[in-house]
Amino acid sequence: MTACRICQGSVHQFFDFGRQPLSDGFLRPGKTSGEFFYRLAVGVCRSCTMVQLMEEVPRERMFRADYPYHSSMSVVMREHFTGTARHLLETECRDGDPLVVEIGCNDGVMLRTVAQAGVRHLGVDPSRDVAELAAAKGVRVRIDFFEESLAREVAAAEGPAQVIYAANTMCHIPYLDSVFRGVDALLAPDGVFCFEDPYLGDVVERTSFDQIYDEHFYLFSATSVRAVAGRFGFDLVDVERLPVHGGEVRYTLARSGARRPSQRVEALVREETERRIAEISTLEQFATQVKRNVEDLASLLRRLQEDGARVAAYGATAKSATVTNYGGFGPDLIPVVYDSTPAKQGLLTPGSHIPVRPLEEFSRDYPDYALLFAWNHAGEIVEKEREFREQGGKWILYVPDLHVL
Repeated sequence: MTACRICQGSVHQFFDFGRQPLSDGFLRPGKTSGEFFYRLAVGVCRSCTMVQLMEEVPRERMFRADYPYHSSMSVVMREHFTGTARHLLETECRDGDPLVVEIGCNDGVMLRTVAQAGVRHLGVDPSRDVAELAAAKGVRVRIDFFEESLAREVAAAEGPAQVIYAANTMCHIPYLDSVFRGVDALLAPDGVFCFEDPYLGDVVERTSFDQIYDEHFYLFSATSVRAVAGRFGFDLVDVERLPVHGGEVRYTLARSGARRPSQRVEALVREETERRIAEISTLEQFATQVKRNVEDLASLLRRLQEDGARVAAYGATAKSATVTNYGGFGPDLIPVVYDSTPAKQGLLTPGSHIPVRPLEEFSRDYPDYALLFAWNHAGEIVEKEREFREQGGKWILYVPDLHVL
């Protein structure tokens, strides 16, 4: 029986995606031997309701120096992080000489606005390449993993932080105990710890099963976040539903008793209870729908192949590794995937070994169908690629179910 990483309670496994590669472990052609694989299975703690992976991938394997994801690539995300930075500056950094610390700052897309405002800041990220991009934007960066020991060093050198922020990072970190102890050591008495991550409620409702992969060790809910926060002396004082990345929640934590919780916290916890989103029966129904979605996608791809239709994929996302490897989709069904990230172009997708080509080539010779792995940016992408549909092209999506646009 697997023990919960948060409370040591028993974890019930509700889905097994089988043998999976590192989701961002893109490979050079001809150099696919020795590829790392692990078992991707997910369960829910019967005690604290935290949804979590059953096996942990070593962090050094995932968040390497050449980590290929860049937050600034999406216009929508750039606007989101600029707005987030301005909100934090206006609400939390109005007095004195505040310090803003970001855990997992990536290429500095959020902290750049903080730096431009002249506010003290520090980004912490273990991946050298993206950290250097942040530094080039004028962001102060420390290349390292955020944990208790580092937080104490920062506190000694910089003083307390008024804001500690993380986006799409906390769910990556199995050792939340060390992170919370670090936050406790670094956060000012009246400061806030804000983080936003994919929301379990949206994953279940939309059957967005590809949000489950090696880097997403946890799927948070307001209920589970409030439980883990309480174990380390913090209150969940606010929640905000966010439309980005297919549905996220921004959680705001403060030291116990420092702030009165917003009514939105209790409302979301109550909604989760009523929807039973962390109950085993609900999650097993989710598992059944996952199988159906992948089976339907496999049937469509095979039929299109038999009909002689040209199929390509759009967006060599980390989460697409879950889809291609669980579904057994390789170059025979998906000959190419187009992506805008230079670091991925010319490589092969993890496990499935589908060639990644520059996005510019997509419009040179449109396929008949494009499987949209980057479905969380569907609005932005479909608008950008209007000509594809005007010329008869069709988009294939598999969230919340299989459908063709």
